[in-house]
Amino acid sequence: MARYIFSRVGQALLVLWAAFTISFVLLQAMPGDAVLIKFQNPEYGLSAEQIADIRAAYDADGSVVLQYVHTIGNFLTGDFGYSLQAGVAVSAQLAANLPSTIRLAGLAFAAAALLAVIIAVLSNLPGFGRLRSIIQSLPSLFVSIPTFWLGIMLIQIFSFRLRLVPVINPGEWEGLILPVLTIALPISAPMAQILLRNIDEVLTRPFVSVARAKGASHTFVLWRHVAKNAFLPVLTVAGVLFGELLAGAVITETVFGLNGIGSLAEQAVNFQDVAVLQAIVVISAAAFVTINLAVDLLYPVLDPRLKAKLGGVA
Repeated sequence: MARYIFSRVGQALLVLWAAFTISFVLLQAMPGDAVLIKFQNPEYGLSAEQIADIRAAYDADGSVVLQYVHTIGNFLTGDFGYSLQAGVAVSAQLAANLPSTIRLAGLAFAAAALLAVIIAVLSNLPGFGRLRSIIQSLPSLFVSIPTFWLGIMLIQIFSFRLRLVPVINPGEWEGLILPVLTIALPISAPMAQILLRNIDEVLTRPFVSVARAKGASHTFVLWRHVAKNAFLPVLTVAGVLFGELLAGAVITETVFGLNGIGSLAEQAVNFQDVAVLQAIVVISAAAFVTINLAVDLLYPVLDPRLKAKLGGVA
């Protein structure tokens, strides 16, 4: 077990280092200087010496190797540098925008998981036999819908046509209804597909036949014997889908005009704010790695077979 834990933690750290290095190469080591692009504008009226001082203040005057070492050292201490566009610490911008994105992503993930469970349960209840094929086709429909298009359609239908959910000056929680649905529907599709497939596979196992032979109803067997075995593989997929959920949150915030990491990333791209972009990339990678690491460490606890196997290996 100890070897398993150290292996997963080592892989997580390696992924984080790779994400930081790739983002540094693409954003800072490639040709082009964001500081010069912004401050060499004649409208600022800055001299060459003043621009050089600004580059030094942003640690852009050293070699690529020195910049890499300096940047990774700062990231390890929580110092993400200063925003070129806003002139404030990037950590302050993240602290102001990150909570709203976390709230949106958390609610969307919970809604996606609930929707996946509802689809799986309805397709296996006896009274929904005729609708089974229609219900099982919903995940394929959800996964094929682009996030930005879905957000626009939800606004058009529920806000402009039906006037059920306002998008102009909505309440704090009222304004999250459509963004949460926009992210949750595509994310729920892979979880529902795997859950449906796992339920069908578990239903063919011998212990299910034994439970039915003892007089257990289909609903009892589904909840008491099938659910636990069918949900375990979904846990791994849910961790992987978290990265897609973050990407959907960024797009959705832009569509709905929400303040969060998405709007911050959009502004950073428009103004070529390298420090902000790199911090967003690394934090997103850290969130993705942390969730998947938690899933990897939780899986042996929930699956006695894996726990016994790892105990035997150790």
